[in-house]
Amino acid sequence: MTGGPSYKERKVITIGVVSELTGLTERQIRYYEERKLIFPERSPKGNRKYSFADVEQLIEIANKREEGVQTYEIRQEMVKAKRAEERKQRKELLRGEINARFGIQKE
Repeated sequence: MTGGPSYKERKVITIGVVSELTGLTERQIRYYEERKLIFPERSPKGNRKYSFADVEQLIEIANKREEGVQTYEIRQEMVKAKRAEERKQRKELLRGEINARFGIQKE
């Protein structure tokens, strides 16, 4: 098995397929990219490529939009969630370093 991204994170899906999977128009998908809610990669020819994780994110965005949540609020929520995850990872890393340093083993 390779050390690359998981199948869920691999950016291989075209915007047309994403549109079919999510029920969003290509225009809506590009709009969410403009609003910095989704981050596709570009192929050498400039075509957008998405992952299954992106598809899930777009469905969440669409559901929130249907509930009346503005794109700015969604973006703020995403930033907060990312920061919380980064803090959690730093805390786990530090705990692991302390455990290794002092020979503490999990029970």
